[in-house]
Amino acid sequence: MNKTLEKDKNQIADLLKNVTEQALNFVENIDSRFTTSAQTTQKEIQSLADKGIGAQQSLQQFVQKYDDILVASTGPRYWGFVTGGATPAALVGDWLASVYDQNTQAIKGDGDISAQIEFETIAMLLDLFDLPKDFLGGFVTGATLSNFTCLAVARQWLGKQKGFDIAKEGMRTDLNFLSATPHSSAIKSLSMLGVGSNNLTLVNTLNGNREAIDMDNLETQIQMIDTQEFILISSAGTVNTVDFDDFKAIAKLREKYNFWWHIDAAFGGFAACSPKFKSLLEGWHDADSITIDCHKWLNVPYESAVYFIKEKHKLLQVATFQNSNAPYLGDPLESFNYLNFLPENSRRLRALPAWFTLKAYGKEGYQEIVERNVELTNNFAGLINDHQAFKVLAPIHLNTVCFTLSDESKDSGEFLSRLNKTGVVFMSPTVFAGKKAIRAALVNWRTTQKDIELAFAAMLKSL
Repeated sequence: MNKTLEKDKNQIADLLKNVTEQALNFVENIDSRFTTSAQTTQKEIQSLADKGIGAQQSLQQFVQKYDDILVASTGPRYWGFVTGGATPAALVGDWLASVYDQNTQAIKGDGDISAQIEFETIAMLLDLFDLPKDFLGGFVTGATLSNFTCLAVARQWLGKQKGFDIAKEGMRTDLNFLSATPHSSAIKSLSMLGVGSNNLTLVNTLNGNREAIDMDNLETQIQMIDTQEFILISSAGTVNTVDFDDFKAIAKLREKYNFWWHIDAAFGGFAACSPKFKSLLEGWHDADSITIDCHKWLNVPYESAVYFIKEKHKLLQVATFQNSNAPYLGDPLESFNYLNFLPENSRRLRALPAWFTLKAYGKEGYQEIVERNVELTNNFAGLINDHQAFKVLAPIHLNTVCFTLSDESKDSGEFLSRLNKTGVVFMSPTVFAGKKAIRAALVNWRTTQKDIELAFAAMLKSL
């Protein structure tokens, strides 16, 4: 054995103790850590040495070189890109996922059976979202891969309606996809699936600074399709304003038309955690597939999302993802194995952080996080509305404020750059109704009213 490796093996207890101390230093001081790095020049990239320096010195070099430029993206005032944090229980699960280092695939059989943990976690998530048990689910890296997985099965369904197997035979004809305000990851998925990101029919949105589907226009667009089969991508929480499509109306449309219904509920799905907001999702249980991003409002570490696909589409899902030329992996229909149900063959125990945080805090814990974040969002919007320098651009549907400067002669992008450079808060730019805008999305379990006040004070200083 390499001498340095053997030394680290013999000192692993001390190494893990030192790593714990470093982790605690980060976590306990996260409120005061900058949300934006002050580092403007790239660190020198070093070549690989012939002789290693060992884990302890590597840790020291990492802290010296990179610790001061890693931002508080898991902290209470990082409000850009809908970024969650990591609850204490989720951290426990994530650390243990690395320690156990399982390749999570099979439910039963020889070798690793950690997928049983994933099955249990999916069951708990269905309970959290009050979704029926006829959804199959699994963990992927994020909303992009969840949308990809769902839309890949939808593509297979659409091919079947037209009489061919897309997974085996490839694309033979144009496929019809409709949406009003799709997330960029859904558009990216169409590109990766060979459908073509331009081959999406955009449906009108409702009037009044809304981003939700205009149902009348949707039906008009449906009637213009030569063959009636199509795929609808609907939204449970649009990026700019967290707007929701009318799921009851969409469910009603299915009585007249034959389509696959996908819902991108990356973070809006968490409205189901609260009796105050779950009506926004009424009817969503009838969808064929749903995307949920766990590293947003569930507050588990990156990379973590789930797909939910109705069990009645199981054969389509296997046809899409099965390892058909690998007999050593067994019959995909004989016993359940995740590698025949999603894009990846190799996966870490990605469900474990979610398992821990769901067990630790339960339905009540997540109801409190969601309702507190929404209350703070409204408080923040109130401060903006009450100040002459700012204006809110759209209704507050849930947990995101979309706003800009009242004086249209001033560049909101320059203001945002100054604000983010303070390191007190981080928000992201957007464009809404043709105007440059700023968006703040609150999903972190740590955020309190004090953070709202600190952020707004930084905004005033940045004017």
